[in-house]
Amino acid sequence: MLALINRVGKALEPFMLMMGLVSPLATLPQLYKLYISHSEHAVGLSMTTWILYTVIALLWTIYGLYHRNPTIWIGNCFGFLMDSAMILGIYIHTP
Repeated sequence: MLALINRVGKALEPFMLMMGLVSPLATLPQLYKLYISHSEHAVGLSMTTWILYTVIALLWTIYGLYHRNPTIWIGNCFGFLMDSAMILGIYIHTP
């Protein structure tokens, strides 16, 4: 049974790496609204939430680097960058 779980886990590695890269792209519509189309709505965004997302992504990135697991660190590094861009946009566009 453990051998089967290991095989399935190995087979999922490339798929999970792709999901790690695609997942942060879900932030793009928010970034578009924040920087381009509706920057006046930055007031309604929670800085606390985006800071927490950023810290969590950074911790996962460090964890993935420590374990030398690109499936973990690549997507989270990308997420960290996207979340950081959200924090910067909220800071810039909030009076």
